[in-house]
Formats: sequence, structure tokens, C-alpha cells
Amino acid sequence: MVSSLLAPTSSAGLFSTQAAPSGSVAAVPPPPAVAAGLEDPQAAQTSAITMTALARIFRLTIAFITRETLQPVVTRYYVAGPHVTAANRYPSRGTCVTIPAPVPASAKCRPDRPRGRLMYKSLRAQTLHYLARPHERIPQAPIDRPAAWRGEDLRQRSDWMITLSPTEITEIQSAAQRAEALCKPLTALGRNDLPLPTLSPRIAQWRDHIRHGRGFVLIRGLPVDTLSEAQIEIVYWGLGHHLGIPGAQNPQGDLLGHVRDQRSGDDVRYYRTNKALAPHCDAADVVGLLCLKKARSGGLSRIASSVAVFNELLRRRPELVPRLFQPFWFDTKGDGGIPAFPIEPCRYAAGELRSFWLSDYFRSAQNMPHVPRLSPEERELLDLYDTLAGDPAFYLDMDLEPGDLQLISNHTIVHARTGFEDWPEPEQRRHLLRLWITLPEAEAAKIRWLRGLSLARLTATAARELVRTKLAR
Repeated sequence: MVSSLLAPTSSAGLFSTQAAPSGSVAAVPPPPAVAAGLEDPQAAQTSAITMTALARIFRLTIAFITRETLQPVVTRYYVAGPHVTAANRYPSRGTCVTIPAPVPASAKCRPDRPRGRLMYKSLRAQTLHYLARPHERIPQAPIDRPAAWRGEDLRQRSDWMITLSPTEITEIQSAAQRAEALCKPLTALGRNDLPLPTLSPRIAQWRDHIRHGRGFVLIRGLPVDTLSEAQIEIVYWGLGHHLGIPGAQNPQGDLLGHVRDQRSGDDVRYYRTNKALAPHCDAADVVGLLCLKKARSGGLSRIASSVAVFNELLRRRPELVPRLFQPFWFDTKGDGGIPAFPIEPCRYAAGELRSFWLSDYFRSAQNMPHVPRLSPEERELLDLYDTLAGDPAFYLDMDLEPGDLQLISNHTIVHARTGFEDWPEPEQRRHLLRLWITLPEAEAAKIRWLRGLSLARLTATAARELVRTKLAR
């Protein structure tokens, strides 16, 4: 989540003074005045926090602008468990490596379940990559791109559905069996461990549809009925590596999220209930949903083009559009060290609109005393955006069947879910696997520079809020 950027200072925190990995700019030590101690303790604390944060901002910005490869940042992680100790968690300062759990001799030879913990740096790298959106100006005319589709136009078409061939299905089954025989932890498996020579060219086409086309694809025919649960996870994780870089989905480090009705307490997130979900985006380039079991009724996946919604807002209420490019306060829901954080819903550069929409969290941030109150016009904007995204003219419903894989871009799509009624038998209940994927790609120097500026502004805001929150405690 966005809030993963905002965790308190620690050995793995965003504003950590831990030594930088090789090839990046090292964090600077605290200034002598702080080391020696100031007469005013609060001033000393403020200075220390601020300098540490600024050092981290400088390092992140330089690394990003100079195109420090995202892959090493995202794929350095450890698997949490009793085998992880203070001695082996950090073999050298600033370095994170995979430490697989020891397998008892009596244990079945199979990959570990994806219940490990991804290093916070990995989650932050993914979220920063998604939120550091380049921006040039506010568009004054409708955006004419394939991503600006309307649901009423696509319901009569099927070219957004891709059915796997028998040859491709056989290749997936064989690759899953070979990867399982390697006995590697799931998180240690990569693209080369699940070779798909026949399917790989089509996966590249899927990625192109997501990045430069309508922003989504629906893949049908994954053999979930003939694979074991472990093999399904292997296939899904491997497909994520063929598409990009799979990453953590929350500060707890979930890599493959199990989407089921798990109402066992007040702190259960909405997506793990049977309630309807409002249109929203997740904090990664791509989110994938693989259906294993469908509900007895309901539970439709509903998507809408955020580009088409923007175009309609521009047509109906052009005076409200500039507000989409100004920050709304975002409720972190208690994750990550600060209660709320300002983020712009829309950014525009090189003819592309990138959106991040979570209006429920924008509204719930109003419960915090330090967050500025929304004006009537701002509330109207939030309501109108949600109304358009929930209009049948704009949304497209998908009734996912077992073996269906939905892949959508969080930059150009908002997704929702209808409420559902589940089966009484536990083994028949609705069950989907969720995967977040980063799509690193080559960008023009100008866009890379604009993205770097966006990153600097984002991390500077995080530093300011972290200082404010720490001093308020």
C-alpha cells in the first residue's frame, strides 16, 4: 500500500541511515550538532529526523534519475521465520538476500507457501515506481488513446478475452512439474525456473495490451483443476516473472494474496469479506486476479477506464478537473507510521494519464484532526468520479470462472467488485489469488527526469509528514 512508504525509521525503513547497496548513493551521517546534542531536545530530535530523511531522499532521487535497476531492489528479500536471526538477516550492511527456511527431512519436497515477509525496501520500491508518475501539464482536451474505452462498447466484443491453446496448457503443466521438482522456496523461483518458450511471445503481447492498449486482458483456460495448490502458486508466480517483477502487497509481506471471505474480526480488510468494493486502484503497476473458485452468486469483477472517466469529467465539469491534479489526503489505515498522506489522483505526461483512485480512503482521512476539510466542490468531485466509474455506460463486468486470469493496469483502470453470496461448504467457497506486478521499462530521458522529480517531491512529503507525526507523539 501507499502507507508502506511511511513506516517509522528502522534498519529497513524508508528513511533508514543503513548503508546503501553497491552502486547507489550512501546516506550521510547525522550532523555534528545533532551528534553532540543540542540544548533543546525537541530541536535536536527535529534536526536528526529531518537530516536523516533528506539524506534518504537524496539517495533515492539520484538512484532513480540515474536509472538504478529496479530488479535488484525488488528481488532482494528474506523469508521470515524462526531461522531468520539478527546475525543472518543482514549478512552485510545494506544487502538483503534470500534465506530459505530449512526443510525437515520428513517434510514433503515442495516449495514453501508464499507466507514469507518481503523486505520493506522491496515493497517501497514497487510503490515508489507506481506513484512516482511523471507530470507535465493538465490536459485541456479529451485523451484519445486505446485506454479510453467505455464498457458499453466492449460488451459486444470478445477481443479482450484470450483463450489458451491445448499446446500452451500442456506447456504450463509440464513447466509446473519441473519447477516443483527443483524444491526451491516459491520466492526463490524466477522466470528461468518456469520456461515457457511457446507461451512467452503471447505473454509479451499481454504486457503490451496492458501497458499501451486498453489496460487489461482476461486469460482463460489456466489448468487450475489439474494442478495441485502448490503447482498453481508456482505457475502464477512464474507468470508474474514473465510479465515483470512480482512484489509484496502490504507491509506484512503477502506475495500471493488469498482473496476469500475471512470475516473473523473488525480489522479484516474489505477485500477479504463478501461486501461490494468501490472503484479503486492498488499501489502497483499491474494487479492480477486468478480465479480458483467462484461464488454461489455475485462477486463480479467490475472494471472501468479511468481515462474515459476523466474525459467525461472534462466534458461535464471542466472547472473541477484541475483539482484532480492537486493532493488529496489519503488514510493509511494504521499502516506504516503516519495516519495520512497527501497524494495527487492524476498525473499527465507524454500524452498519458496515470491515475490513483481510492476515494473511500480520501474520505476517511477527514476523520483526522490535522487533515484539511474537503470543500463542497471537492466532495462533489469525489462523488461524481465514483458515480461515473459505477455507470453501466463506463464499466465492464467479468464473471470470472475457475482458470480465468484477469490482468489490469492500475494506471488506467479502476476496479471494483459486487457483493456476493458464498457456498456453505468451505471447500466450494469463492477463492481468488491476487498478484501485484511492477513493469519496469525503458523511458525517454525527459520522462525519466520528470519521474525523478515526482519521486523527490513524494519522498520529501513523506519526510515532512514523518517529522510532524514523530513530534506529535
